[in-house]
Amino acid sequence: MSTVARHDDDEPGARTARLRPAPPLPERRTPEMRAAARAGADDYFAPQPAPRAELPDPRPLLENLTRSVIEVIAGARDLTQLARWITADVHTVLLKRVILAERARRVRGVPGTVPVVSIGTVTVSEPRDGVVESVVIVHGRARSRAVAIRLEGLDGRWRATSVSVL
Repeated sequence: MSTVARHDDDEPGARTARLRPAPPLPERRTPEMRAAARAGADDYFAPQPAPRAELPDPRPLLENLTRSVIEVIAGARDLTQLARWITADVHTVLLKRVILAERARRVRGVPGTVPVVSIGTVTVSEPRDGVVESVVIVHGRARSRAVAIRLEGLDGRWRATSVSVL
């Protein structure tokens, strides 16, 4: 069996607790200090621009994004499927266009169908590092359309910051 040694407070070998003073409390943060800290965090966690050298070739994305935008407007694809490749502003603009197109289809009694389109000419220009502006010609059965897209390199990938279907 094991024995446990017991020390009473009155014995000379008793341990005494050594107390240390608590560190001083930090200064109270003013609302201005909190706002400045938030602004710094917002800048830190905001999308960071990426140089062109770190980004992939934009042509495949331009072609696929163009086809997807045409399908979204035609009612054959859900807009949320494009969320990864478009900014919130582009999402809002496309959502308005989708609602208008859906109303027009409902009035005519036409269901949303997958449009038969082919991608024509893709014209690409780079106005500055990490930014691509392009016009993609889309040929359908009845007419051809132009889709203007601006891509910006954010967080190491391309994101569409502007999409206009003409």
